[in-house]
Amino acid sequence: MTDISLSFEPPFARIVLNRPERRNAISRAMWRALPAIRAAIEAQTDALVVLLEGAGGHLSAGADISEFDEVYKDAAATRDYGDAIQDGLRALMEIDRPTIAVLQGNVVGGGVALAVACDLRFCAADAYLAITPARLGLVYGHAETRRLVELVGPARAKDLLFTGRRIETDEALAIGLIDRRVETALRETVLGYARGLADLSQVSIRGGKRAVDAIASGLAVETPAFRALAEHAALGPDFAEGRAAFAAKRPARFASRGPTPAVPQA
Repeated sequence: MTDISLSFEPPFARIVLNRPERRNAISRAMWRALPAIRAAIEAQTDALVVLLEGAGGHLSAGADISEFDEVYKDAAATRDYGDAIQDGLRALMEIDRPTIAVLQGNVVGGGVALAVACDLRFCAADAYLAITPARLGLVYGHAETRRLVELVGPARAKDLLFTGRRIETDEALAIGLIDRRVETALRETVLGYARGLADLSQVSIRGGKRAVDAIASGLAVETPAFRALAEHAALGPDFAEGRAAFAAKRPARFASRGPTPAVPQA
């Protein structure tokens, strides 16, 4: 297994950070692998929900500090490294199906950046969360800062970035940094939730993801493309099956697995 791996266990795709001896510190090569991972997932029609996990009881302790002398050696190297991080995070954010980060152990710095790039975050009650660029004299990049602000608001984002403090999981849940705080059986809880998503209409789920992301990015009024997203669903086979199942009082058996129309960002 490589330092970051992708496996398919239908209906799931699993992205696993696999450097347990380094608490899954994220190397430049791992950031660079994410765009290809996105492409592979979107080519796999039976991978309906994406799970981001870490091996060895941790998601990630953050960026690999042992690389810093190299990746920050001069302006060109710094720009290249920044591009690798931003391209990787955008690839994770733009996967066309639901993504769930499984947070346990250390979730620090770049580990939080990966987590907020996912749609949802399920978190062990005893996880260690912190956003730590101020401890190193760095600044979070655009993609991760934007998602942090969207989740917790500007003032709380500033607090977390200014202080670099540990964020207890009850606070993380209260402010919206995480979506579930799980006392026991974290992975089983995630898998149960994800299986529920896989049983529902993928046209609805993927269309809903595109719609929410477009509005979060500033789409303030309905566009023809946004209207087409809803009309595509209403005229499609999943809605026909959903209506038939409702009338027959039976579970729906949704078949659609294809792409939904794109919604332009603001």
